[in-house]
Amino acid sequence: MSASLATVSYIGATILFILSLGGLSNPETSRRGNYFGMIGMALAVFATVFGPQVTWGGVPWIIIAMTIGGSVGLYAARKVQMTQMPELVALMHSLVGLAACLVGFASYIDTATVLTGAEKSIHELEIYIGILIGAVTFSGSLIAFGKLSGKIGGKPLLLPARHWLNLAGLIIVFWVGGSFVNAETISGGFFPLIVMTIIALAFGVHMVMAIGGADMPVVVSMLNSYSGWAAAATGFMLSNDLLIVTGALVGSSGAILSYIMCRAMNRNFISVIAGGFGTAGGTVVASDGQPAGEVTAISAQETAELLKDSKSVIIVPGYGMAVAQAQHTVYEITKHLREKGVTVRFGIHPVAGRMPGHMNVLLAEAKVPYDIVMEMDEINDDFPSTDVTMVIGANDIVNPAAQEDPNSPIAGMPVLEVWKAKTSIVMKRSMASGYAGVDNPLFYKENNRMLFGDAKKMLDEVLTALKA
Repeated sequence: MSASLATVSYIGATILFILSLGGLSNPETSRRGNYFGMIGMALAVFATVFGPQVTWGGVPWIIIAMTIGGSVGLYAARKVQMTQMPELVALMHSLVGLAACLVGFASYIDTATVLTGAEKSIHELEIYIGILIGAVTFSGSLIAFGKLSGKIGGKPLLLPARHWLNLAGLIIVFWVGGSFVNAETISGGFFPLIVMTIIALAFGVHMVMAIGGADMPVVVSMLNSYSGWAAAATGFMLSNDLLIVTGALVGSSGAILSYIMCRAMNRNFISVIAGGFGTAGGTVVASDGQPAGEVTAISAQETAELLKDSKSVIIVPGYGMAVAQAQHTVYEITKHLREKGVTVRFGIHPVAGRMPGHMNVLLAEAKVPYDIVMEMDEINDDFPSTDVTMVIGANDIVNPAAQEDPNSPIAGMPVLEVWKAKTSIVMKRSMASGYAGVDNPLFYKENNRMLFGDAKKMLDEVLTALKA
């Protein structure tokens, strides 16, 4: 393939990637956006493999590597449950960071191209920055994977003088960076490069370990941005224009999404990085260690009766719905109620679940109509005129303490005001706190009812009672 044809292919792939991002911004066009992205990536890979930068002798090795990687990806796509998607995304981000590190080291020790003067300094700076971002992304994503999968506790690890440790690491990175760029030989620059890589890996671990459970959706979005910038840095190292543009698209969109999510949580992005709130969870108790109040339990039959007698219902899904794989039963209940003339809508908090858009994906999978899935800002004013709100496995995003308790760790965080409905029903397995480990006064309000048990099992019983 000639250089001009490869360039045209890259331009086409870039346009498809932009169309993909535009499609993914709306649930109704997300499937089309995925198709655009897939076609664009296939075109980009084809143009790169058969482009002028790859010799024919290397093509078989590339095909073998693509076959192995593609097989792993296909296996993961078929076997990984929707509830495991957040940790899978974090794991994929780590691979992007690892690739940036490996490409950086390979570019540095490559003796095929000899650069001098300003070109040499610029290329080495590209390598240094690429490995730095890649190492932070790699180690940080691995820790995020551990937290999201439950292998590492959600409680933030706040080391003494942690900010001073970060500052000291940053100063060392700048200092050894100067030694690296000014090194006359590869062996002379290798040691400062290794030192920087170790510090970057340690910073990635420290940064994510210091972030609490409730901020993990922001972390996933943030790491997505980091992986994009790591890919862009790799593009500079390889002089690949498409990789630069694609990485910049992913990096900037991830940064914008992180900002939007922080704003939705009334959180400052820097405060999230410095160490967010959240613990590993536990029993809900008041600050003085005494029970926070009494709850009113309800049965599946009674829940069905309340839903039958309602004119307006709002369903608020959370991670508990994902764990129980109850989204299909939720759709059947929604369908039945709408056929009976009940207005049913869904309220989605921006950080519901463990990653951005987690609940939207689950509801789309269950074929819930897009037009009844509303964002928090669209539906919050409607709770006072709602007969019943059903909270399925959500906790922190419906916690009134965010508005009522100025001393709460989530004070000021916008939440879905489900307690303003005539009756609210919260579905939980137990009285354990949510991912942030924060007490929830909603459970003890007079108009609230608790439906205990596995969400799938209890919703099946509700559906049976509705159809009886």
